[in-house]
Parts: sequence; C-alpha cells; structure tokens
Amino acid sequence: MNTERKGKTILIIDDDELFCDVVSDFLKTSMKVLKAHTGEEGMAACAGERVDVVLLDQNLPDVEGHTLCPTILNYNDRTKIIFITAHPSFETAVNAIRSGAHDYLSKPFELEALNHSIANALKTIDLENVAQIAQYKSGKDSEDITLVGGGREMAGIKQLLVLASSSCAPVLITGETGTGKNMAAKAIHYGSKARDRAFINVNCAALPESLIESELFGYEKGAFTSAVSSRRGLFEMAEGGTLFLDEIGEMPVHLQTKLLSAIEDKKIKRLGGETIRPVDVRIIAATSSDMENNLGKTFRNDLYYRLSVIRIHMPPLRERPDDIPAICAHILQKITNSSNTRLAPEEEHRLMRYDWPGNVRELGNILERAVLVQKGTGIKPSELLAKAGERTQPPDASPETSYITDKDRIITLAELERIHIKAAMEKLSGNLAQTARHLGISLSTLKRKLKEYGLK
Repeated sequence: MNTERKGKTILIIDDDELFCDVVSDFLKTSMKVLKAHTGEEGMAACAGERVDVVLLDQNLPDVEGHTLCPTILNYNDRTKIIFITAHPSFETAVNAIRSGAHDYLSKPFELEALNHSIANALKTIDLENVAQIAQYKSGKDSEDITLVGGGREMAGIKQLLVLASSSCAPVLITGETGTGKNMAAKAIHYGSKARDRAFINVNCAALPESLIESELFGYEKGAFTSAVSSRRGLFEMAEGGTLFLDEIGEMPVHLQTKLLSAIEDKKIKRLGGETIRPVDVRIIAATSSDMENNLGKTFRNDLYYRLSVIRIHMPPLRERPDDIPAICAHILQKITNSSNTRLAPEEEHRLMRYDWPGNVRELGNILERAVLVQKGTGIKPSELLAKAGERTQPPDASPETSYITDKDRIITLAELERIHIKAAMEKLSGNLAQTARHLGISLSTLKRKLKEYGLK
C-alpha cells in the first residue's frame, strides 16, 4: 500500500457505473474507495465520514457537478475536489475552479494522470495541515521522550504507557505539577500507530473561558464580531492524531457536555455553524487537581469516567528519591550535551533529601542554573536550594508581611491580599490552577486579581 495514502478516503461521484468500477479497482489497494451515482448519494457519503478526495463528474442525473463543490467543502474544507467531464470547455473548467475544485480532468484520461492528480491533492492536504498546526504542535523529537526511573512504581507506569500506546481509548493522566504528565502523553502518542500524525497540546487553564470553545471546535465566519473568516479548531487540526487536553479540570462546565459528545460520537460542530463534521482524534487529558472531589460540582461524572478509561498517576519526586541520581544524569546530559557530566555523590544525597515541591520541572531548573553559575569543575545545585526555599516560605515569612505587625502602619486589606496571592504563587511555582484551588477562588478570579495587582 502506498504509505502516503494509508488511511485516506476517495469518493467517486459519477453516474457511469463502469467508470466507477474501473477507477475503484485501480485505487482500492492504496486507499479506501466510496462510490455514488447521484449528487444526493454523494452528499450523504460526505456527511457520513471524512472524505479526503472527491472525484466529481459534471453531468449527474440530479444536479450539475460544480454546484456541489460548496456543499462538499462545507462538510470538510480540507477535501480536495478533482472535477471531471466528458464535455470539456473553458467555461466549465473556470466554473469548477471558482466553485472550489482543486484540479480538472477531461474524459477520457489515463489512469496514471488520475493517480498524479490524487497524489498532488493529498500532498496539498498535508502541507496545509502542517502550516495550521505549527503553533500548537509540540516538538516531535521522540528521542527526548524518556521517563527516567528504575523503581517499581515507575516500572508500572511504563507498562501502562505501553498499554495505552497500543489502544485508542481515552487516557487520563493525574499528578502534581512538574511530574511529567506532558512527557507521558507524548510517550503514548509517539509509541502508537498515530506517531506520524499531529500531537496537539492545549492547556485548558491558560485559555480564557470565552476562547476555549472556539479554539477546540473552530468557528464559522460571522460567529462573533471578530470572526471575519472561518477557522478550523484543534479537533480538526488533530485529525488522525492526538489532542492532549492539559489541566482538563479547569474546563468550564458548560463546555464539558460538548466535549463528551465529541469524544463519544466522533463528530463536532463549529461555533456558529450547522454542519456536523466527523473527526477521528485520540484524547489524552491531564490534571493536577483532585478531580474526584469535584465530581458532580465543577466536573461532570460522565465525562470523568469517559476520559479515565485508562488512568495513569505520575508520582511526585519526593515519593521516589532513589530515582533522583538517574534523573540528574539524564538532565545534565541534555544540558551539557555530554555523558561525562555527573554530580558528586554528596550532591546527589543532598538533592535526595530535598522535598521538591515543583517536582522534576524544579529539579531541571535547579540543575540548569547550577551549570550556568558553576565555578571550577564541580556542579553544586544544592547551594541553590536554600535560595529556592526562600521563595517557597509561607506568607508570614515574607519580608513584605512585616507591615502587618508594624506598630507605625496598618496595611489595607487589598495590600494584604496582594501579599498573600504573591506568596501563594511563589510557593506553588506559578501554577495558576493549584494556586486558585489552594486560595479557594476560581481560576478566572485569580487571573483578574493578578492583573489588578500587577502580578505575574
């Protein structure tokens, strides 16, 4: 099978049954072939599943072929239409191209000419897809996807990742911030059959509530004031690949129903649109929050159980200190591009005794800073831990809180709130979702207060 056509579908809409059979026999070994003999049958096929290429005849029993182009593209704007006719003319060709056709062939034609036209159409689809997902697609360097650790717990996690890679079922990854949930999601994707397709990562906590729906599902022209043209959403961009929904617990309740429907029905509808579009996307979700305590409150039970068909928990670094030397060696090799850069045993022991509230991400940051500021040959990240600890002290240890007990001045409640929010943000390494949860306020309220107090 031609690898570039694997998983692709072509629809032949032509009332000449012999022509359909000949073309079908020629193509069926390299791609899926659908046949329709009327315009109505053709539109039903487009509505039923994703079609990559349409071979469209001009003279159909119930309609002129070129008038169907806008409807075909409405079902899937990535579909490439190859227009064919036994009565070629310049006017017919112009009408076809203006209506949205990608190419034009005159009957009779050589099958190799058709083969070449299909190849060009598929290549155009791939190029368009690459251009549109560039801003969302994470680095596709599978060599960097390494989960380090030799303990029993990590061995069990690696087995679960292999199991998840062999399945198309939704996956829910839980764990504190910095434990490697994003890395686990990449390991699942690049270990699966969809490794050559898109891996799109979106942080639900980082998107304003007003934008999440349009980002995920796309929108039609005129759906809102600034929608001057139609736009595909992340579901459509991730077609055939993986959509990683990080911090899924922060998704607004009113969108959870639509997400559940998209996962179960494998169909979506753009914001402001009426067309139901089939999508084939694998969903991996992650959260650093305790979702089980939020079930029935801020998160739907049915969506939670649908997402957690496969459940993977990433343990915090403080629960696996024996893995720290191996993790340090791996990170240092990446930073220095040398396998000879190692920590002294006493340095490793100091790091193993630290609590690591920011987990592996914090460890990586400490090691990178240690390499940058090192003097001589020894790398001593433990010397930076005291400074890191100063930033993670409770609010009453902050120099700013001295104003609270200053007999000459009583600070305002607004100043106290600013100090407390700043201290909480520093303690939780800037994680908005965790900070909002610990402060007992919503994520949107926290973002508003950060802007109000000029905090980052």
